[in-house]
Amino acid sequence: MERLIFTGAQIFDGTILHEGHALVVEDGRILGLVARHEATEGRQVQLGGGTLAPGLIDLQVNGGGGVMLSGDAPLQAIATICAAHARLGTTGLLPTLITDSFEATRAVLAAGVAAVGRVPGFLGLHLEGPHLDPRRPGCHPPQYIRPMQDEDIELLCEARAGLPALMVTLAPAAATPAQIAQLHDAGVVVALGHAEASYAEAAVAQAAGAHVVTHLFNAMSQLGSREPGLVGAALSLPFAVGLIADGIHVAPETARLALRLAGERIFLVTDAMAPAGTGLTEFPLAGRRILRKGAALRLENGTLAGADLSLPQAIRFCITDLGCTPEQALTMATSRPAAVIGAEVGRIARGLPADLVHFTEDWQLSRVWQGGVEVQANSSTA
Repeated sequence: MERLIFTGAQIFDGTILHEGHALVVEDGRILGLVARHEATEGRQVQLGGGTLAPGLIDLQVNGGGGVMLSGDAPLQAIATICAAHARLGTTGLLPTLITDSFEATRAVLAAGVAAVGRVPGFLGLHLEGPHLDPRRPGCHPPQYIRPMQDEDIELLCEARAGLPALMVTLAPAAATPAQIAQLHDAGVVVALGHAEASYAEAAVAQAAGAHVVTHLFNAMSQLGSREPGLVGAALSLPFAVGLIADGIHVAPETARLALRLAGERIFLVTDAMAPAGTGLTEFPLAGRRILRKGAALRLENGTLAGADLSLPQAIRFCITDLGCTPEQALTMATSRPAAVIGAEVGRIARGLPADLVHFTEDWQLSRVWQGGVEVQANSSTA
């Protein structure tokens, strides 16, 4: 068994920053933190300053490495996406299927079950749709948006039994409280999104078992003077709340307000698409061209279509533009999203896999490890 001693950087354990410590890893798993002067036996990994943190966790990743998750060769797409994002510092993620047909959804769920234990970084699946509100489709293909049926419930509950985690984004207009409760009782993480929902409708869904809101402020009813909408529900009810921190999907001023109101419940997501980790300038989505320009991805009509973002970029934006402390920003991309899906990752604790990222002093991605094995970091796009 190889023992590694990580030293020369401050260490974030998922909650707290530690100075003057070293991290001991043995056979790909974490042994623990020790005082720096006590770490003598093992191969030294000198980091030269900066911050060592748990591998980053992303619960909304539509694509990467040049591919999107779809019903076409989904197992290979899952592996490609996970590998691309590992090079960007995200060592654990939920590949995410955007609204598609029942047959494509079934194929992706089957591929997810097959990926368990075979694809490094695979934590489960996120289905964003097809049970959305047609009044808030975003870039989702409208021809596939539809209400939830009994066969959908059966498919999702069966798949959840074979997956470490399954998140489903739906709209109250497309799923009844009884259906939400069925999914919750089966262990599905139910999220609300792409919804023209009132505060009352969101509260009913929350009481039934929906505990997450997908990409806050985007594709949802906004906060108003007389109707708080889904935004108001997300900021005031006990939802875990996903945030795309790129300064494009949510204005910095608005994001700062959200952090003041619900900061302890917010986690970062990238909503990444096929270009993540590549030089692609455009790609197809359900027969439409998505253009990559100005740090954004858009349909030809200007509608945002996912994000051109990595989690290290989001962390850096939170620290430099939103005024977050390093602890706050790192927590939103490690232990907090892991807790949303009940995954034993996103922390530096004894016995957990040594999934780690190293940041430079100015929060650029420097190095990545999965299970104690170094991955070639793609720092140019992170």
